[in-house]
Amino acid sequence: MLHLRITSPAALTDQVVAVFHDDPAVSQLAVMAGASVRPAGDIVLVDVAREAANDLLDRLDRLGLPECGTIHVEPVTTWVSRAGYDAERHTPGSSADAVVWADVTQRAYEESELNWTYLAFMTLATLLASVAIVVDSQVLVIGAMVLGPEFVAIAALGLAAVRRRGTLFARAARTLVVGFAAAIGTATLAALAARWLGWVHASDVTGDRPGTDFIYSPDRWSFVVALIAAAAGVLSLTSAKVGGLSGVFISVTTVPAAGNVALGVAFGATEEIVGSVLQLAVNIGGMVLAGWATLALQQVVWARMARHRSRRLAHDPIG
Repeated sequence: MLHLRITSPAALTDQVVAVFHDDPAVSQLAVMAGASVRPAGDIVLVDVAREAANDLLDRLDRLGLPECGTIHVEPVTTWVSRAGYDAERHTPGSSADAVVWADVTQRAYEESELNWTYLAFMTLATLLASVAIVVDSQVLVIGAMVLGPEFVAIAALGLAAVRRRGTLFARAARTLVVGFAAAIGTATLAALAARWLGWVHASDVTGDRPGTDFIYSPDRWSFVVALIAAAAGVLSLTSAKVGGLSGVFISVTTVPAAGNVALGVAFGATEEIVGSVLQLAVNIGGMVLAGWATLALQQVVWARMARHRSRRLAHDPIG
């Protein structure tokens, strides 16, 4: 279930209530007349089955409510209600599968913002990846993969393409480019300092590294893994079940490739640079493609679910 807290101008409240009043996906509806000070108006409280949220939010959007009021969408983690059970039973689809586009889009905007926290995590992950390469440690490589914050920004590119959000696409692309550039630049300076101190030698970068040589050796499986990981990651972001993201972070070789680019630049290892840049491009390209395809499929499926629900409501308005 989802809980909606809506602030509505008094002149619009009746139309807002009408959106929910006879919908079988709604288990609870309350109006607090005159309760809102800013913006001035009424507060409408609604509990609704997650599967129907997109349709109802779209109807509120067509009323122009976001321009003159507010809509808060919150998940209800625990509820005990016969009406809630009936609301979910009368709504086609599964709540775990349902994609609430407003929630997904807002998360994409927030988590693809270029800020100091993002740059710090990106830089620290790349520095850790550089150390992992020098000591040839797969454990540290995995740590760097998990620490990297780039996945949501990559997924946001696919979401922007599916939902036709040019601003989101530009925002996510800028965050990725600046983030990787800053992280690689900082790691390069750190590698040059380590080289000057004698802590790292060219052989540490260009020598035999059985544990981490995959970082600069992309092949067909790199692309396949990127496709699978991104599809799983997008499903974790859009569904009510988010347990799969850690596995996604460990599967893709973006941050380790960035760390290897930095080492290659510091030691003039062209082969390392070229291989790592190619690995980075293959992983990001595969993830953007898989993210777009997964989201496009979800959009088609839930558009059909919405049409099916509309036909059911037209045939049996009370569910």
